[in-house]
Amino acid sequence: MSLFLRILMILAALSLGLLFLFPMWKIYLEAPQYPEGLELHIWVNKLGGSSESVLQNFNILNHYIGMEPIHGESFAELRFMPYIVIAFMIAGVIVGLLGKRKLVLIWVVLLTIAGLAGVLDFYLWLYKFGTNLNPEAPIKVPGMTYIPPLLGSKQLLNFKALSLPSWGSLGIFLGIVVSGLVYILGKTRKQPHLTEA
Repeated sequence: MSLFLRILMILAALSLGLLFLFPMWKIYLEAPQYPEGLELHIWVNKLGGSSESVLQNFNILNHYIGMEPIHGESFAELRFMPYIVIAFMIAGVIVGLLGKRKLVLIWVVLLTIAGLAGVLDFYLWLYKFGTNLNPEAPIKVPGMTYIPPLLGSKQLLNFKALSLPSWGSLGIFLGIVVSGLVYILGKTRKQPHLTEA
């Protein structure tokens, strides 16, 4: 590949670093008890929020409807995901240095699969917390589940939940799109000095 495309590929790999600078996802919850709203941030390696007490307040609300308490330590994914992201970054830089189109394709396909697996895992989190309810909860509505939305807004009794990707997810999006462009442009801009694989 040309030097320009190699640099683009390296930038695509490094864009995953946004996952360490910003949250991947956020869940915003409006409730009568918290008219200012609560914003839970899901990072690649931890859970946080717009303030230090957000997680505690989420758990107070969850208690009333019988949800399990939410703690970062409960999710094994948050322990190993940072290593997966770093591995993708290193592999992507190596692919850019080698300049082989087939390796670019393999990298972008694997990153896409990993991204989709992450979304599926996130949905399974939401499903587990929204359906595995304590029968002794103060508030019980027969047949009612409280699965927060994967994307968009949803009314859950008198709570309104909004779930959206955050800036960290932009790193995955850029990684997939830019590396995909590198693969496509590497095919359409054939030159004698290109390295083919």
